[in-house]
Amino acid sequence: MANWAEKDILPATVPVPQRRPQWSKWRVYGLITLLATPVVLRCATHLGPFLPGRGFARLNDANICPQADALYPDRNAPLWERLGNDFSQDAFTLRAVEWLGGAVRVPTESYDKMGPVGVDERWEAFGPFHDYLLRSFPLTHETLTLTKVNTYGLLYEWKGSDDTLKPLLLAAHQDVVPVDPKTVDQWKFPPYSGHYDGESIWGRGSTDDKSGLIGIYSSVETLLEKGFKPTRTIVLAFGFDEEASGLQASTTLLLAPRLGGAQSLSQALLKRYGEDSFALLVDEGVGFSDVGGSVIAVPGIAEKGYIDAMVTVSTAGGHSSIPPPHTSIGILSRLLVEFEANPIKPQLDRDTPIYRTVQCVGQHAKEFPAHLRALIKTSAHSDRALRKLEAELIKDPAYKSLIGTTQAIDLIQGGVKSNALPEEVWAVVNHRIATQSSVSVVQQRDTDLLKQLAKEFNLTFTAFGSDITPKGTPTAGRLTLTDAWGTSLEPAPVTPTEDSVPWRLLSGTIKAVYNAHRGLEGADNIFVSPGIMSGNTDTRYYWKLTPHIVRYSHQGGVDISTIHSVNEHIGANDFVEMIRFFTTLILNVDEATTL
Repeated sequence: MANWAEKDILPATVPVPQRRPQWSKWRVYGLITLLATPVVLRCATHLGPFLPGRGFARLNDANICPQADALYPDRNAPLWERLGNDFSQDAFTLRAVEWLGGAVRVPTESYDKMGPVGVDERWEAFGPFHDYLLRSFPLTHETLTLTKVNTYGLLYEWKGSDDTLKPLLLAAHQDVVPVDPKTVDQWKFPPYSGHYDGESIWGRGSTDDKSGLIGIYSSVETLLEKGFKPTRTIVLAFGFDEEASGLQASTTLLLAPRLGGAQSLSQALLKRYGEDSFALLVDEGVGFSDVGGSVIAVPGIAEKGYIDAMVTVSTAGGHSSIPPPHTSIGILSRLLVEFEANPIKPQLDRDTPIYRTVQCVGQHAKEFPAHLRALIKTSAHSDRALRKLEAELIKDPAYKSLIGTTQAIDLIQGGVKSNALPEEVWAVVNHRIATQSSVSVVQQRDTDLLKQLAKEFNLTFTAFGSDITPKGTPTAGRLTLTDAWGTSLEPAPVTPTEDSVPWRLLSGTIKAVYNAHRGLEGADNIFVSPGIMSGNTDTRYYWKLTPHIVRYSHQGGVDISTIHSVNEHIGANDFVEMIRFFTTLILNVDEATTL
């Protein structure tokens, strides 16, 4: 058993030289990472012509996706063993079920375009939820210092005895996706019943993300019951509008968004602790799954960027009985066809999290075609092999979306009457930006894409604040490209991994928890791979707090088709394992001196 976190040394495994990419939810978006990996197996039959020959150098296997040893608490070993015994008892499972079931029974829905707290009455649903938390976790509220930020944001501090150690930050969100009233009769059990059928807890939020939220509370409460006092300060940050992108949007699309839950929390954290003040931040993310005969955990080390590009066409109005050759709707339609006819070409780069995921799957999946494994290895130094690997991966839509920058036309509006020419019409193209790209690159690409059409339709063209057509040029109308809501987001900074103590500590904790929960020994029962989130979590607001941000939910066997959908549920045993994870992480971090 490795107990290296207490010492100023790392376990004796061969590190990979860290490639630092440029700046570029445990949700359906994040889960694509695990959903996509089986495509590698399906690709195998197409790769016969691409086998590496004698001219390709062989890589040292130890350099590909190296693994940390399982990390068990040392100083806190007696406490950890007592807690482990508790976690294995039916009585604790029933207690955990009631904790989570009770949380599910308090609806905390957040919606797009809600008004500010104090104005929009829908936020008041979080008041009863806070009452529930206070009743259910009394020691947590007696011991930790609670600050409420923007009324419903929850910021807890569990003060450690050593102020020289950077704190651990655990994050989650209180809100859930609304239940469509038209689907209520499709649920096996009512969506806010928190029903326990002897195996699973059912209801909205049981996986996303009340399991993570209540898992943290349960871990803290259980540790307090055992008399644990931390050496390193532990901070908990729980937002309330993550499912609405962390924004209290205005009541109209024309007004700027107001400061939301995690945004307010991040400002409070920066004011209290400062920049780069936390040793490690763990928020919701991807869990673990069986891939090619091996169990692989995929903590997210990055998130894609985001921009909603609004395309607006303005032309003269008039009576529809005397129409021009192209109405503004016709022009807009042609512009949107141009987008869909010219998707942004995905490119697999070595300095990206998704490439690291592919490498780890190729290295550690047991049931894996030898020739495909060889191609993945060769692609590390052969551009030809890299392009062949790319060509195979992008055949699968999930991998294609993770590798490159995506575009989706999601909103369109125009016209007020069938006999009146529309004077202004618009559409929104949503982009999820690849980690190796940027907001400015996507803006320039969209601008270049529409230049010729603007000329063809004789439109004045302004793109993201810049005049593309000289001012004063007589035209038949205007074409405007803008950042629709002013909420564009650069791709997240990439979290350091193999040569990073926080990453190795997290990896070792994942392995220890997986082993302990199943009564296993050894390091090769589960492998840990860097992953990527295609969507965005509340961590988008926490970048300044630490470079060591990981999006990970210690869950396996979850029915992903129910997340944000009908019959959302989580196995009671899976939830207890999540509690064990947070408990072990807190104890391991508390012993570490090199964070």
